[in-house]
Amino acid sequence: MTIRFTLNDQPFAYEGDPEKPLLWVIRDEAGLTGTKFRCGIAACGACTIHVDGIATRCCTLRAADAANTEVRTIEGLRGPAGEPHPAQSAWIDARVPQCGYCQSGMIMAATALLAENPEPTDADIDAAMTNLCRCGTYPRVRAAIHALVRESGVPS
Repeated sequence: MTIRFTLNDQPFAYEGDPEKPLLWVIRDEAGLTGTKFRCGIAACGACTIHVDGIATRCCTLRAADAANTEVRTIEGLRGPAGEPHPAQSAWIDARVPQCGYCQSGMIMAATALLAENPEPTDADIDAAMTNLCRCGTYPRVRAAIHALVRESGVPS
């Protein structure tokens, strides 16, 4: 069975077990390792990607569920010349990353939030950003999102 979807604006075909978690297809088959594995039960958010623009935890999403969708990973946020996405720059400016392990999932969740709600309140951010960070970067995540909104907004 061939599963076809768009991965970071490029056609992608996966031939293999349709039950395989999409996370492992992205990491092992496509070689995109920015999406992280941590809990394996879609609780922590380290594996957050966009599927048709919606923040999705892909460690429990079957490869078959990606058929005919638009999938974007942290690597797909970069601009055409490889420049960082404004959210990535805001993260750096706000010194959000500490160990960094959860940050790609956090940025994917934040960009999905801002695409849906370009001016989120603290309560909106807290409700949308359910990713777990063992370093406790939550106040800096909130600051980075507010700075991003103030300075430039988030292009889709």
